[in-house]
Amino acid sequence: MVDSPVHVIVGASLAGAKAAEELRTAGFAGRILLIGEDTERPYERPPLSKGYLLGADPRDKAYVHEPDWYDTFGVELLLGVRATGLDRAAHTVLLSGRDPVRYDKLLLATGSRVRRLDVPGADLPGVRYLRTLPDADALLADLPTARRVVVVGAGWIGLEAAAAARHHGADVTVVEVDRAPLRRILGDDVAALFATLHRAHGVAFRFDVGVRGFRADGEGRLAAVVLTDGTELPADLAVVGVGITPNTELASAAGLTVDNGIAVDAGLRTSDPDIYAAGDVAALAHPLLGRRIRVEHWSNALNGGKAAARAMLGEPVTYDRVPYFFTDQYDLGMEYAGWVEPGGYDHVVFRGDATIGDGAPPQFLAFWVSAGRVLAGMNVNVWDVQNDIQALVRAGWAGREVDLARLADPSVPLHALIP
Repeated sequence: MVDSPVHVIVGASLAGAKAAEELRTAGFAGRILLIGEDTERPYERPPLSKGYLLGADPRDKAYVHEPDWYDTFGVELLLGVRATGLDRAAHTVLLSGRDPVRYDKLLLATGSRVRRLDVPGADLPGVRYLRTLPDADALLADLPTARRVVVVGAGWIGLEAAAAARHHGADVTVVEVDRAPLRRILGDDVAALFATLHRAHGVAFRFDVGVRGFRADGEGRLAAVVLTDGTELPADLAVVGVGITPNTELASAAGLTVDNGIAVDAGLRTSDPDIYAAGDVAALAHPLLGRRIRVEHWSNALNGGKAAARAMLGEPVTYDRVPYFFTDQYDLGMEYAGWVEPGGYDHVVFRGDATIGDGAPPQFLAFWVSAGRVLAGMNVNVWDVQNDIQALVRAGWAGREVDLARLADPSVPLHALIP
């Protein structure tokens, strides 16, 4: 009698949950184990810094599936279980406190963890991070009564946390070591727009400075954030958002190739033909961009998990999706598609009115171009244009140029520009 095939997914994340769902959708009838160190069933992360943190959305909205979905579809969900090792020769995953499990195919969707500040006072109760659902629970409990909030880091999480803190009525200061928010991602021109947006909503910025430590009051509660220039910012709550680190330890210990993430080919296969990786932890040899990239956003976890599942079933997979992310801050909703490294473009072409602070929400598009090629595009409060933006990005990365004057002209339909 031949044993039923077993597909194991390490990481009860969005990528892992969507992979399990796709395996069943594709007709896989074997055993599926979804293993997660977290005690929560798989959830999505965008609500944690958006609707849930604002108090606008219920906690349950973050979950990928209803509680009974896993039993209904025969997915064995092992929560609070840590994978401690891989025996590639024996095709087994070693688990803390449990017997090893055998796999025919294995998906690593181990995600990432926050980078923590190693400074005095970093363990004070008022110093928060935002990565997990319990993190969001704790922060949501703090925000309604916080009077002075200091956000460390002006990336996406930091700016969304700043917007949420202002929504709850706190005075907010954002501390950033760079000279503008999101500058390494968006460049100086668009970074300046986000700085203007937050200032228009009462947020103060301290640029070109880091954090030396956190000072407590006489009762052991957070009282101030101490900056590297000696300044002390009074605070009863600090939110730290200084980036994330991919959880590659399991892969590295097993001898898989690691390169700023678990290295995978265009089919999301690692250096072991029976092991795949998806989501934040996967460093993809991107066939469109011609380079290895690691994308830390919701869309990549959602679609990468599905693609990896198809590859695990032996289907030909070329994962070449255009990197995509979105944010909501105050009255600004934004989508961004493409990939641009710092200094990797000539200039930004704007279409529409990018004025911020005149009372009306801004509505514009922005395109990062190099030698006439669109490498990335962003729509701000302009909707139903993502397909056209992504088509322009695909064309740009394929070497095709676009008329930049027409690109900037709102009267010219975007689809008319697609080569």
